[in-house]
Amino acid sequence: MRISIKPESNYIKYKISSFLSTSNREIKDISKAWLAISIAFGIVLGGLTLGFFAAFVISSIAVGLGFLLHELSHKFFAQKYGYKAEFRSFDEMLFLAVIMSFFGFVLAAPGAVMIFSNVIDKRKNGVISVAGPIMNLLLAGIFLLLSILIVGNFNGALQLLHSPITDILGLSILKAIFVVGFLVNSWLALFNMIPFWLFDGAKVFKWNKLVYLIVLVISVFFVFVI
Repeated sequence: MRISIKPESNYIKYKISSFLSTSNREIKDISKAWLAISIAFGIVLGGLTLGFFAAFVISSIAVGLGFLLHELSHKFFAQKYGYKAEFRSFDEMLFLAVIMSFFGFVLAAPGAVMIFSNVIDKRKNGVISVAGPIMNLLLAGIFLLLSILIVGNFNGALQLLHSPITDILGLSILKAIFVVGFLVNSWLALFNMIPFWLFDGAKVFKWNKLVYLIVLVISVFFVFVI
């Protein structure tokens, strides 16, 4: 997404490395998005019961990390290429996500990384775009590996990952995090590879069809085969 630079009051920039930076505005928006997404998925998993607190912890790690590391991967590569880029939360969508969670589902669009540039070439745009889904696949792979380690074998891990959503809170916190983390990150990767409109997949497909196909196949494998 590209927008023109507009001055912001009380904007304080923090340097992290030679090319990576953040700001007080970005930290506030990241915290807000992480909290709202965790609450929304916590309500879906645990409802307004004592189970909500365990569901909130599970969601903040398994779901919150998936959404936000996806966006921050875009930011990392955008700033690596020299663009001014920061995460901005979509406050209306965060509010809607929490409201919808009371009806048993989440419409999640917590925010996006804004790239402050009028021009960006096809290759760089493709690399920046594919970084998000790849991060979700890496997280899904980590949760899969951790499931195998905690259960002790691959088949047992698959059974764990196929646990019904209604049974999630009956698992230990660790197992629940692994299950939800794998499922959410796998679906996030696949969903974002849709090859049209503003989805990451459209920009990746336009840049490199082979890269697009590889990421898509792995995403489909994680979602429908594993």
